[in-house]
Amino acid sequence: MVRREIIGRYRGSFLGLLWSFVNPVLMLTIYTFVFGFVFKARWGQDNTDKYEFALVLFTGLIVFNLFSECIARAPGLILANVNYVKKVVFPLEILPWVALGSALFHAGISLGVLFIFLAVLGHDFSWTMLYLPVVLLPFLLLIMGLSWLLASIGVFIRDVGQIIGMALTVLMFMSPIFYPLSALPETISRYLLLNPLTLIVEQVRNILLWGQQPNWSYLAIYSITSLFIAWLGLLWFEKTRKGFADVL
Repeated sequence: MVRREIIGRYRGSFLGLLWSFVNPVLMLTIYTFVFGFVFKARWGQDNTDKYEFALVLFTGLIVFNLFSECIARAPGLILANVNYVKKVVFPLEILPWVALGSALFHAGISLGVLFIFLAVLGHDFSWTMLYLPVVLLPFLLLIMGLSWLLASIGVFIRDVGQIIGMALTVLMFMSPIFYPLSALPETISRYLLLNPLTLIVEQVRNILLWGQQPNWSYLAIYSITSLFIAWLGLLWFEKTRKGFADVL
């Protein structure tokens, strides 16, 4: 189903799956030109690298896009697959996994583009990059928990999809994607840590771009919280799925 989801998105287009590679290449090129050469933006006061801001921004957006693609689709997953609810015995709980698999495919392509740009620019590849699956695993659990919860609520309350769109925009600008967390006063930055994207964006950048190890204490707390949310989301989904057919 993940394979069908990915292929179906590009079916009928001239470039087909190649679009999944062209899009991140184009966006990273634009970020480099606009922020590195037009605005001359630098990540940190002492930084003189005109390419780093675009790479840091692109890395943060990979994490955000993985999150937003799943969460934005979650409220409509059951509504878009009514035939699975009403006609056949089907494990509906795997639908969020299908959306996550598709999002991971595109995130993987974007990571490949990032690595290519890093290699072209002569950036050092650190062994800390191997921590990427460890950092992303609790993040994926969080995404699944929220997806199960929103997929269920979206059946009963159709306005959820509109609310989620606005919430994702707020989360994007309240995450350290366009600015470093250190640029904010401590009284404000500690509240940004309540944003589920903040820690993961920071940790992914640390291990991929700057060769730093993850913050294990924060990551442990995040993992426990994500596991609880995933369990709660699945429990809610299973409790409410009996009403899907009646509502639909």
